[in-house]
Amino acid sequence: MPDKKTGLTLGKFAPFHRGHQHVVETALAEVDHLIVVIYDSPEVTRVPLSVRARWIRKLYPAVEVLEAWDGPSDSGDTPEIKRKQEHYILGLLGGQKITHFYSSEFYGEHMSEALGAVNRQVDPHRENFPVSGTQIRGALYENQSWVDPVVYRDLISKVVFLGAPSTGKTTLAARMAEELHTVWMPEYGREYWEQNQIERRLTLEQLVEIAEGHLEREERLLLEAKDMLFVDTNAITTFMFSHYYHGSAHPKLEAMAAKCASRYDLVFLCEDDIPYDDTPDRSGEVNRYTFQKQIAADLIERKIPFIPLRGSLEERVELVKEVLERYEKYSNPYEWMGES
Repeated sequence: MPDKKTGLTLGKFAPFHRGHQHVVETALAEVDHLIVVIYDSPEVTRVPLSVRARWIRKLYPAVEVLEAWDGPSDSGDTPEIKRKQEHYILGLLGGQKITHFYSSEFYGEHMSEALGAVNRQVDPHRENFPVSGTQIRGALYENQSWVDPVVYRDLISKVVFLGAPSTGKTTLAARMAEELHTVWMPEYGREYWEQNQIERRLTLEQLVEIAEGHLEREERLLLEAKDMLFVDTNAITTFMFSHYYHGSAHPKLEAMAAKCASRYDLVFLCEDDIPYDDTPDRSGEVNRYTFQKQIAADLIERKIPFIPLRGSLEERVELVKEVLERYEKYSNPYEWMGES
């Protein structure tokens, strides 16, 4: 029986792109088992190691992914750096035998020698996949074709506008999308209500359908967005309406509302300091005032940080733009919120 072939490749995968996928897929076609080592590399990218590792695991379930949280950050071809990298990889493998080392980089030669493995170079001149992580980090939208949708959606910042009815969410979401040349997600609940309400009411199950339909459309729009997706309301709003109408919420809706705490990168709360615009789907200015306080209290209870927006449309637009100029995806918001 022939010996088992075990392949190894490594990198920062910041982000994981079609060129990386080509290396992985080539290796999977040639070996019995493939190990991918992924480095933390905070000096290169803010995208957490766990997120980048998840991309690989989701796209290639058969691959064994090793997260190198303590891997050396030095890169180059000096003897010292080479020895440091080789020592780390050998220690991480813990004696596991590697028969083939896959890469498209210069380090393939010395790493293969250290592993006692075949130096398997894949598209080293980038002829089949002329792309790099630096290129994608510099212009994600323009290079969208070079990354899988699984990766692309995780690189888009999701910005949601919350607030009671008639607090300017729709107008602001549309305006910000226009300003930043991207797309926005309208409130699906309004469309659904117009088509399905009976005597101005929806059932608990229908409110779940609103939240699910909104999320499905939101996911599709992520793949059309340029850097940011602006969202008009989310499942928390639907959850609040459910309690307003029924005094309770379906367990599915409760679960979807809970996930909102980690789904959105930035949350803006549009305040009720603008004139009330009465429409058939709204229940009056007094209820707007009450609902607004309930939404703010719910966000505080869920420990979801939010930024209040007051004043005219132009004043709100300027504040949102000011926040976005300082914000970076996967950054710690307390770092930049505390800056002067």
